[in-house]
Amino acid sequence: MNSGTVQYCEVKCSDEIPCVLTDDNYYSKKKRYVKKDGSCKMVVHHVPEQWLLWVTDIFTTLVEIRWRVMFLTFAFSYILSWLFFGILFWIIALTHGDMKDPTNEPCVYEVRSFTAAFLFSLETQTTIGYGFRGMSENCMIAIIVVTIQDVISVFIDTIVIGIAVAKMASARKRAQTVGFSNCAVISLREDHLCLSWRVGDFRRNHMVEGMAHAQLVRHLAHSTGKVNVTYKDLNIEEKNIILATPTTIVHKITPGSPLYKVSCKDLRKENFELVVSFTYTDDCTGILHQTRTSYTPSEILWGQHFQEMIRVTHRNYRVDYALFNHTVKVLVPELSAEEYDLKKSSQQPKHKPLHISSPTAAVESVNGNSLEVEKASTSSAVQEHEL
Repeated sequence: MNSGTVQYCEVKCSDEIPCVLTDDNYYSKKKRYVKKDGSCKMVVHHVPEQWLLWVTDIFTTLVEIRWRVMFLTFAFSYILSWLFFGILFWIIALTHGDMKDPTNEPCVYEVRSFTAAFLFSLETQTTIGYGFRGMSENCMIAIIVVTIQDVISVFIDTIVIGIAVAKMASARKRAQTVGFSNCAVISLREDHLCLSWRVGDFRRNHMVEGMAHAQLVRHLAHSTGKVNVTYKDLNIEEKNIILATPTTIVHKITPGSPLYKVSCKDLRKENFELVVSFTYTDDCTGILHQTRTSYTPSEILWGQHFQEMIRVTHRNYRVDYALFNHTVKVLVPELSAEEYDLKKSSQQPKHKPLHISSPTAAVESVNGNSLEVEKASTSSAVQEHEL
C-alpha cells in the first residue's frame, strides 16, 4: 500500500448527522449536538423569570447581543436622555416665565421654546458648547438638573465604551483563529490503535498554552420524543499543550475507552458524536478562551494518518497550513482494539516457566547452567585445535 498518496485532503462538513438509532430500532434525522464551529444550536423554552435574569446580568446581555442591536440600543439611550432633560429644561423655563417675558432674567439663556431646550440638553451632555445657550445663577433647580445630566452622561459613555471593548475582545473572535482539523483519524501508534485529531493556531507569533479535552456524546431517542444524552470522557495523552506549532492530540484506545470494541465496520453504524475542545490562555490579552468542534463517525477516517506539515530550515521552522487537513493512507487492521490486542497476545511465543523449589536449588541451577556452558566452550576449542 502506497503511504505517500494523499487521501481525504478535504472532508465535507455538515451540521446534520444522517440518522440516530432510537430505542424501537427507528432511525431519525437529527442535528448535531455541537456544530463544526463549536456553537450549540439550542433553543430554550419556559425559563422562569427569563427577562429578570437578562436584566440582572445586563453587562453579559449587552455583550452577547449583535452589533446592530447594540448600536440601536445605545443610540436610543442617548436620544431618550437628551429628550428627557430637554423636557425638564423646558418645564423649568415655562414655570420661571422665560417664555412669556423676554425681558425677564432667564434660568437658561436663549431657551424660550421646546426646541431650544432640547438643543441645550444635547449641547450640555455632549459638551459641544456653541456659546449661545448657557446657565444663569437665577435658578438653583436648573443648576441641579445640569449636574445630574452630566453625571448620567458620564455613566452612559462608560457603559458604551466598556461594552464595545468587551465585544471586540470577545473570546469567540479569538477562538476562530485556533481551529481543529476537519476530520479525525484512527491509526497505529506504538503498536496500539489510537484516535487522533489536529489543533493549530492560525495567528503568527502567538504561543498559547492550554488543555485538550474530549467527550463521546451519544443520543438515544425514544418513540415518545424523549431524548437521552450520555457523556463519556476520553483519556488524552499529553493533554497540556503549548501550541507553538500545530499539534496532533492522541487518544489511545485502551480497555477503558468507549471505542475499545468498535471496529472499522462498526464505526459506520455508530451514532455517537465526538466533542473536542481546547481551553487556553492568550499570551497577549491573558484572557481565557475555548475552541470547540465535533466529529461524527463519518468524519473519523480509519487507516489514515495526518500528513507532516512542519519543515525545519537553517533559520526557522516552516509550517504549511495547506496540509493541515491532509491525511495519508496507512496500513491499519480493520479490527477493533479489543480484537487486535487478543490477536497480538495469541501470536506472542509462550515460554515454559522455570519452577524453583528453594534458594539452594536456584543456585545449583545457575551453577549447572554455567558448567554446561563451560563444557560446550571446551569441546568447541578441542575441535578447533584438532583441525
